[in-house]
Amino acid sequence: MPLLQNHIAVVTGAGSGIGRAIANGYAREGARVVLLDMNETAAADVAREIRDAGGKAESFLLDVTRRDDCVAMAKRVAEKVGQVSILVNNAGIARRNGMLGAAEAVINDWEDIIAINLTGVFNVTHAFLEPLRAAKGRIVNIGSIQSFVHLKTPSSPAYTASKHGVLGFTKALAAELGKDGVRVNAIGPGFIETPLNEKVRASNPALAKVFVEHTPLGRAGTAEDIVGPAIFLASDMSAYVSGSIVMVDGGYRTV
Repeated sequence: MPLLQNHIAVVTGAGSGIGRAIANGYAREGARVVLLDMNETAAADVAREIRDAGGKAESFLLDVTRRDDCVAMAKRVAEKVGQVSILVNNAGIARRNGMLGAAEAVINDWEDIIAINLTGVFNVTHAFLEPLRAAKGRIVNIGSIQSFVHLKTPSSPAYTASKHGVLGFTKALAAELGKDGVRVNAIGPGFIETPLNEKVRASNPALAKVFVEHTPLGRAGTAEDIVGPAIFLASDMSAYVSGSIVMVDGGYRTV
């Protein structure tokens, strides 16, 4: 029997990269997947891809920074799809600018990154909280190696702060919702080749080399490398796992 049979899974940022891979992986394991993304066309394309492969999927436009829209989306999903039992908070952005740049750029980075990467996780989780509690559901948040460390390579303090926040939020929510049977965990990707960092990899190959040379497995990760851990944390295989982060970084944090 597929591991996620009879589940309805919401995945934010599902139009590309890690979100797209997780949505496809969940569908292969029998879940009905709801894909949410600011890029409505991209999300619709992935949903069609899933249906063409025999899976079940719907897609909707959502900006996770808009709290009222998140609440409205939760109601819409409940009416059109059903009771959500899995939530993956994947939507996020990354900008590698430090604190010493132009003041306007630094401030814009902080406001945008925190709004999407951290407040967006809160907005979507809060909106879907009641169905998740009713279903004794599972929440999977996408953190980072920067949930623990600030990389030596050029990297925004805002991004590091946002991913530290995601891990803290994961632990706090796991402690609070455990009595309701809701499990809350995170995944900590390392250097994963996705469309999000494609331009940086193309323009600064030395940066990618720094990551790979520090990684014991000797390669960058792919979006597919995140799928197995995401399935594990959403399935009954992890029935006694909550408040944890599964690092998917090729061993980066061991050295």
